[in-house]
Amino acid sequence: MQSRRKLRFRLIVTFVLFGFGLSALFAVASLYVRAKVENQLIDQSLEADLRQAVENKHLHPEQPPHSDLIVVWFWSDRTVYQAPLAWQGLKPGVYDMRGGSDGMPQRYKLAVVRKYGLDAFLTYDISREDLGKRQLITSLVAAVILFTMLSLAVGYWLSHRVMRPVTELAQRLRAFRSGRQLEPLAPHFAEDEVGELAAALDDYAQRQSALIQRDREFNSDVSHELRTPLAVIASTTELLVATPDLPEKLHTRLQRIERAVRQATELTQALLLLSRAERSGPVDGETTDVAKVVAEVIDTHRPDVARKSIELRAEVEAQVTVEAPSSVVAVALGNLVGNACKYTQEGEIVVRVQGGRVRVEDTGPGIKAEDAEHLFERGVRGEGETVKGAGLGLAIVRRLCELYGWRVTLAPRAERGAVATLDFEIPAEG
Repeated sequence: MQSRRKLRFRLIVTFVLFGFGLSALFAVASLYVRAKVENQLIDQSLEADLRQAVENKHLHPEQPPHSDLIVVWFWSDRTVYQAPLAWQGLKPGVYDMRGGSDGMPQRYKLAVVRKYGLDAFLTYDISREDLGKRQLITSLVAAVILFTMLSLAVGYWLSHRVMRPVTELAQRLRAFRSGRQLEPLAPHFAEDEVGELAAALDDYAQRQSALIQRDREFNSDVSHELRTPLAVIASTTELLVATPDLPEKLHTRLQRIERAVRQATELTQALLLLSRAERSGPVDGETTDVAKVVAEVIDTHRPDVARKSIELRAEVEAQVTVEAPSSVVAVALGNLVGNACKYTQEGEIVVRVQGGRVRVEDTGPGIKAEDAEHLFERGVRGEGETVKGAGLGLAIVRRLCELYGWRVTLAPRAERGAVATLDFEIPAEG
């Protein structure tokens, strides 16, 4: 799982950890070097002092074996048994010893020299060095804490300096997203990594803008060009329908053509609307009676179920009026009802107009609850062996809902089939 922390926070933490690790490593190294060097110096000093005392004893036997600075014990080879038992078998050298009895300190160093028939011993109390060691450890801990706090301050300052260009770049991008006119980003930044990123974003934005502009122009041109032949077909069909003594079969077919032309015109207007870069759908003061649109949609799709054992009907439980073009409402409801007609082979399809919403209930194969949201994606179709399509209908409905602030949902029906709900009034959260 990738971290969701801000990059600036991660930079600060990294710098603090680096400063703490470096200072702690320095403290440990200082303690180790001090202990190593101090131990070597004491050993060398004790051994040198003891050898000098042995030489003096050999040259001047009458002198006492100690002074104010050094206390040495001398025994001959025959009397060494009088020495402490722990000392007797030691070879010449310096040893770390533990005492606590016979007047010896808890921890001490013992130098041993055997020369001229003398067994010489020199002790040094090292427990008194513990106080200095504790003071050094306290000082090093304080230094580690100080350097860690300094690393935090420096890391905070450096992260601010490092992230300032990135933050500025993000702010400019957010400003463009909020509706400001797009302008080049690269001139506002130095020729570094952030500048390269800004230049890459400029290039990407230019290519996307050109692509979007071409798409808008294409959609506008196609919509404009389609209006003329659709208008010709509509007017011609209207004249043919008005012809007296028209056979009933031909009259029915002309009505189907008329409904298809109306449906194509509405779909063309809706697609042209979706091709515009608007954050809300245009209303122009137009209101639409949803029940009337439902009746027209059902009349349009009734031939789709003519050869199936399906009852297609509308139930108006409340009067619903929305501020939107009737073509938009017709396209949204037409796709929902059309889907129900495609997937339902028998039973019924009921379009219920309720308070602030329309429910399309069918007795088809139904859907899985976990797949409902997935069906609104482009190119995704429901399961069905005899159903063909591009999987764009529900995606168009979702985009229209986003444009006008509506909500469309799919859910499995309790008995059998599916329920599509188009909410025109979404309650405020909270």
